[in-house]
Amino acid sequence: MFTFLIEVKSELGKVTWPSRTEVARLTFIVIGITLIVGLYLGGADFIFTKMLELIVR
Repeated sequence: MFTFLIEVKSELGKVTWPSRTEVARLTFIVIGITLIVGLYLGGADFIFTKMLELIVR
């Protein structure tokens, strides 16, 4: 177990971590795309629901 933890620490030292600004930028991109897709799907659902209501009436 102790050897495993030493190896984990060694491997984590080799990782190239993103900068704080890069993390913030990519986070905003993910949130933005999520909002856009959510609005698109919500709008499509609303339109199809209204169309189905017109057909069923």
